[in-house]
Amino acid sequence: MTRFAFILHPLTVRDLARRYPWTAWLPERVIEWAMAKTPAKMASEIVGIRTTAGAETSGWFVICPLTARQLTNANPKRAVAKIVEAGRLAEELGAGIVGLGAFTAVVGDAGITVAENLDIAVTTGNSYTVATAVRGVLQAAAQVGIDPRQAHAVVLGASGSIGRICAHLLASEVDSLALVGRPGDPTAEVAAELAQQRAAVSTTTDAAIALLQADLVVTVTSALEAIVEPEMLKPGAVICDVARPRDVSWRVAEEREDVLVIEGGAVEVPGEVEFNVDFGFPPRTAYACMAETMILALENRCESFTLGRALDVDKVREIEQLGDKHGFRLAGFRSFERVVTEEQIARVRQLAGRGP
Repeated sequence: MTRFAFILHPLTVRDLARRYPWTAWLPERVIEWAMAKTPAKMASEIVGIRTTAGAETSGWFVICPLTARQLTNANPKRAVAKIVEAGRLAEELGAGIVGLGAFTAVVGDAGITVAENLDIAVTTGNSYTVATAVRGVLQAAAQVGIDPRQAHAVVLGASGSIGRICAHLLASEVDSLALVGRPGDPTAEVAAELAQQRAAVSTTTDAAIALLQADLVVTVTSALEAIVEPEMLKPGAVICDVARPRDVSWRVAEEREDVLVIEGGAVEVPGEVEFNVDFGFPPRTAYACMAETMILALENRCESFTLGRALDVDKVREIEQLGDKHGFRLAGFRSFERVVTEEQIARVRQLAGRGP
């Protein structure tokens, strides 16, 4: 049996305060300084993963004690060295493959240097994250009465590794597609790759205008603050927020009953799974990036499946098929850490004029 590990990190010092309340009284910079001096540690053992194909695995969560700000704004070499330290702990624990969570998957060259410095396989999990995000937004669209083949979709962060493949998958499902990037981003190159797809494809740097026209949105930027506000959204729209930290403002949940925001990449793990650590999800539910690591362990494939910034559409489809084989499936929709109810979905349909 191949075992796995997955590297977590606190997004902000507030996450640390949930576990250690006394840290709330200290300046953030002091806490971050102390965290940078703290070694990686094992957070919990994961047990009970047993699949419909008869395979099983187990593993560990390992903590890389750096915040998102430290990982993205600090010296990249030091950040990568800290991630490698966490990976070496995974090796010592007995993992054959380690997954990179949240911002550990985007620092530097997106896992390539980390893999070069470890003796076990490394994956970012981004392939399965893309697969589940697009599947989720299409399923949610159907529930609120949107026919994807007549819909206009928008991808925010379309030139990034995840955004680009989301665009590839959506372009064969929707009527038209707008790719949104920052000035200087290679969104035009992504659009050229989609020239033979079903959708009419355009590019823009104006997210506000693009969103007002969008029936379906996948947002997957690396912004550290929310960039999607309530006044930007079309009534009846479905928004899949794959980014962490979130791209969609909490104000959307408070002010827009007529749109459906779902969290991308949440899947139900087969078996009587015990994660033995609280990362904000219900029992047996994990992020898709975590699930990719589990799926590869279940397949006994100790290979660096997803690395770097250029994802492969064929690999995305392959890992989606392997997930289906082992009984992984989309978890019920969640929005801002809460389960989306049938009443909420019906309310969106009603306010959008798509029936009761």
